[in-house]
Amino acid sequence: MRVLIMKLRNIIYSLLLLTASVAQAQTVPNENEDKWEKWSSRDIHNSGWIIRAGYVIGGTSPIPLPKEIRSINEFKPLGGVTVGADYYHMFGKRLGIQFGMHLFFEGFHTSADVKNYRMAITQGNSYLSGYFTGTDVTNTKMVGVTLPVTATFRMSPRWNVSVGPFFTFVGKGTFDGEVYDNSEGIGYLREGDPTGPKIEITRKNPANYDFSSDMKHFYWGLEFLFEWKAMQHLNVFGGLDWSLSSIFPSDFETIPFKMYPVYAKIGLGYRL
Repeated sequence: MRVLIMKLRNIIYSLLLLTASVAQAQTVPNENEDKWEKWSSRDIHNSGWIIRAGYVIGGTSPIPLPKEIRSINEFKPLGGVTVGADYYHMFGKRLGIQFGMHLFFEGFHTSADVKNYRMAITQGNSYLSGYFTGTDVTNTKMVGVTLPVTATFRMSPRWNVSVGPFFTFVGKGTFDGEVYDNSEGIGYLREGDPTGPKIEITRKNPANYDFSSDMKHFYWGLEFLFEWKAMQHLNVFGGLDWSLSSIFPSDFETIPFKMYPVYAKIGLGYRL
């Protein structure tokens, strides 16, 4: 009798352990499903709008930096902002697509020491073209609209990543600056070619340049975007717009390098 009671007790213990294991296995998926329902149930097989506003930082540069640029002395963003809206459509729990329209203002100020850097400059009433050695100071500003088309992957209930092409139209752009001698007092232009006549250029009498009228009004590239849902309707986002085309046309030879706008952005999005 005692043996029978012990066997029954073991069977009951085994059944309790089995029941607990099954309950636990069912609880974990339910918890995950609850998270998906809390953060994204309205988005599954659904569409809507996200209003975005953010801060932009970056610049326009040859990639990679050529050997003619010896050092970067200063880099300062010129207060960039972006405001826009994205329309999204989810094909399921994890995959979707976004179309957007973003207005932007972006720019930068930089100072670099260069050597044998091909330039076209104005000094007084004289127009000079050749190879410059010294300090080059550049200011760039662009105002326009960007149209991104991105595929969206929902990594978790609160994290999204999007990637795809963007197309930018620049309504107004400026690319200007000045050149003069560097901290060692070296500043000159070899007119025509690297062995041409030497023209001294100093801080007291700098030379200027302005290539704004040569800038293109259209460029394109890839957008990378990460989003985190802070609240049901509020997102925090960060991203990178990496241009794959130069801001100058292919027949622009004054600057021999392709100049690519590359700007990062961070901000808030409100899901309607």
